[in-house]
Amino acid sequence: MIRTVDSPSHVSAPVLAAYSYCETVTGQQARNFAYGIRLLPTPKRRAMSALYAFSRRVDDIGDGDLVDEVKLKRLEDTRALLARVREGEVEEDDTDPVAVALAHAACAFPIPLGGLDELIDGVQMDVRGETYETWDDLKVYCRCVAGAIGRLSLGVFGTEPGARGAERASEYADTLGLALQLTNILRDVREDAEGGRTYLPADDLAKFGCSAGFDGPTPPEGSDFAGLVHFEVRRARALFAEGYRLLPMLDRRSGACVAAMAGIYRRLLDRIERDPEAVLRGRVSLPGREKAYVAVRGLSGLDTRHVTRHVSPRSVRRRA
Repeated sequence: MIRTVDSPSHVSAPVLAAYSYCETVTGQQARNFAYGIRLLPTPKRRAMSALYAFSRRVDDIGDGDLVDEVKLKRLEDTRALLARVREGEVEEDDTDPVAVALAHAACAFPIPLGGLDELIDGVQMDVRGETYETWDDLKVYCRCVAGAIGRLSLGVFGTEPGARGAERASEYADTLGLALQLTNILRDVREDAEGGRTYLPADDLAKFGCSAGFDGPTPPEGSDFAGLVHFEVRRARALFAEGYRLLPMLDRRSGACVAAMAGIYRRLLDRIERDPEAVLRGRVSLPGREKAYVAVRGLSGLDTRHVTRHVSPRSVRRRA
């Protein structure tokens, strides 16, 4: 069983090696996530890398080339591994570095590991080819694959002692995850269509004449594709505005991490809004220098101060 001690300098060599593996995975594969977690102190950065590496494993199963039956079996195997982590059955010398790192992180921080079960549930929905009639339907999926990650991350970040409204921190973390996921869905609309997946709600597609889908670099004939994108952008912006209420509840570096990750996605959303059809021509992304700027802005606390000035606890309304 893995145990932790108060000083991070006493982390054992096998656990450090496991974290190093997870940080390598994160650095190589997390296009946007890595910019945020670089701003965290070492123990939190390592824990977030462990969460990412496990989540990436789940996502890779869902996105891989195996037949669906094998994918579902592997997802259940991964769920069984998660149960071992939860029950404290993973030893430091276990041959799976992701399990070792995650087990250590779960001992060091109050991480709600059930969120990773939700992620597996969401990827199983992908494998089964589920589609979504309404936004309420899609929110269920988004909460599994992204809202849960927000809540898991909050377990690592924690909230500042005495932070006003902290009882709703988990809700805001969940909502921010929804905002990021809806941005992902807009960015990847053609790539997902080529893979046989449709995430945008069917009633939204019908409303804007886009029910034929997106199998090329131009919108369906006679559709109002720009109207569809702008409609979803407004929805995402409302989710961001609600989720950003989390920032003043976090310590400086955790708030910087969240502001950096969310800021990158908000800028992606700006680009998509300016040129909706760009998502049909290829993947919309930010250059590295712009991501670095967003990270520095997050570390400066500008976004947190803005939220603190413009949001009072009495003005909080439930959205989405």
